[in-house]
Amino acid sequence: MRVKAMYSVALMAIALLVTSGPVQASKTDDRIEASAKESYVFKTYLKDDAIKVKSKDGAVTLTGTVAEESHKALAGETVASLPEVKSVDNKLEVKGAPAEKSDAWLTTKVKTTLLFHRHVSAMTKVETKDGIVTLQGEAPNQAQKDLTTEYAKDIEGVKDVKNEMTVAKDEKMDKAAAKTAATARSVGDKIDDASITALVKTSLLYHRSTSGLKTSVTTKDGVVTLTGKAKNAAEVALATKFANDVNGVKSVNNKMTVE
Repeated sequence: MRVKAMYSVALMAIALLVTSGPVQASKTDDRIEASAKESYVFKTYLKDDAIKVKSKDGAVTLTGTVAEESHKALAGETVASLPEVKSVDNKLEVKGAPAEKSDAWLTTKVKTTLLFHRHVSAMTKVETKDGIVTLQGEAPNQAQKDLTTEYAKDIEGVKDVKNEMTVAKDEKMDKAAAKTAATARSVGDKIDDASITALVKTSLLYHRSTSGLKTSVTTKDGVVTLTGKAKNAAEVALATKFANDVNGVKSVNNKMTVE
């Protein structure tokens, strides 16, 4: 009798293991798919793209179409940074994207870079002809105008930058810009870590000065940690500067070493 009871208990235990495994995996996959769709990157930068996220035992496949190459990279990096994700197969197709290194392509890259950084205006008008970028619009102060020029010049493929932006004479606009920056930081508190990691990675890749760095990026509660190797201290400083100016970043802990 005791043997039969033990046998029954054993069968029940096996049944629980068999049934709980797939159920647990299913919950994890559902959580991954929901987290991707609710991420800041997907809801802000990729909201107009047709992206399908499918997870199976933590292995995620991305299918559908996006408008720009940067959107494909952002989607992949964001999902890869989510908890419990084991791998990402990025099968997204870029629909109607301009030819690589064309003027339209450079314009898109400059606009995207400005969009990531909080201390320059995403409303800056960008035009490119024969690799020369022209910037127009209004900056609240000279510092922001100079920073916009610096960021645009540091995009791979840009030959030169003509900054025709005007600097506001009204001090109220300068104060408004400071208030906007403060608001951006408070909004940044709500940006998820996976999105911040993706934005920092893409930003470092887009900047010519840091595109060649072998940098690993992780984020915890808005604090970004950079690890990897750089050729010199100047590259390390630039990586910190660019990462620190990305939307949502509270601070940067740069642990990169110089080769």
